[in-house]
Amino acid sequence: MHATLPLLNALDFPPLARAGLDTLQVNLTYRCNQRCLHCHVNAGPTRSEAMDDATLALLFAVLQVRPLETLDLTGGAPELHPRFAEIVRRARGAGLRVIDRCNLTILGEPGQEHLADFLAVQQVEVTASLPCYMAENVDRQRGDGVFAASLAGLRRLNALGYGTPGSGLTLNLVYNPQGPQLPPPQAALEADYKTRLLADFGIRFDRLLTLTNQPIARFGSTLVSRGQFDAYLALLRDNYRAENRDALMCRRLISVDWRGYLYDCDFNQMLGLPLPAPQTLASDRPHLRELLHADFAGHPIATRDHCFACTAGQGSSCAGALTSRDGGTP
Repeated sequence: MHATLPLLNALDFPPLARAGLDTLQVNLTYRCNQRCLHCHVNAGPTRSEAMDDATLALLFAVLQVRPLETLDLTGGAPELHPRFAEIVRRARGAGLRVIDRCNLTILGEPGQEHLADFLAVQQVEVTASLPCYMAENVDRQRGDGVFAASLAGLRRLNALGYGTPGSGLTLNLVYNPQGPQLPPPQAALEADYKTRLLADFGIRFDRLLTLTNQPIARFGSTLVSRGQFDAYLALLRDNYRAENRDALMCRRLISVDWRGYLYDCDFNQMLGLPLPAPQTLASDRPHLRELLHADFAGHPIATRDHCFACTAGQGSSCAGALTSRDGGTP
């Protein structure tokens, strides 16, 4: 696999500083039952990295002392962490909104038969990957049979009330482009998804979140192999919109890896770019334990050229587009 960090300039992207922290995005494990082309985590069935008990104890302590709003659980497939259910219960007990970054096919894996029911009982917000509403496109990007398994997962969630207005059970879908292009306008694509999924498969959901593919890890390596890396970076730079900067997820979110180290976002985590350490810290690698007492508001964010992916066009974040194409709220 080609390393992409040396190809990402540290000087081009405008400086950014942190605002107040309201979300922890925790990568529980790199293990996954899928191995997708666009995956910026390089997750897969053979990965074994997972957060240990000592780090989880620190996480639980942070959830008790920090005035957070959201715990965003990701992976890999976060549900494959052996203490996933306990983590969800602890966070919900602390009054936090919990997001499960779900690949849908995990709902049908052996040993996960009760996962959908558990998510519904705990009122976990499910944000699920579905890069297209056509089988051939999904299976090309994510593997043979993934589309059918994803539909089965969606039907399980719909049967429990997910995607039904007034149920209190939120189901969001996530779209990634098939290749080195910007996503289409989120609102129009969401309307298309809702029409096609309901008409063709009887599937309902709340929102579609469009994400721009990051030129890092597995996707970035593929671009390098195909000679498309520089052209894709140029596309991202050429479509930079300064008005997207204030809404970037890294300003109010901290990403935590399976070892407990802190990053400005999940993408920096995969590149090995740690959250810049304040001078008051003894270590140059901020860790979960720092969140028991340190405040990172106002501190700089580590940026490279890949940050243009989050500011290009309508913008891109874990919550989807940042603005509409005409500059308004998506």
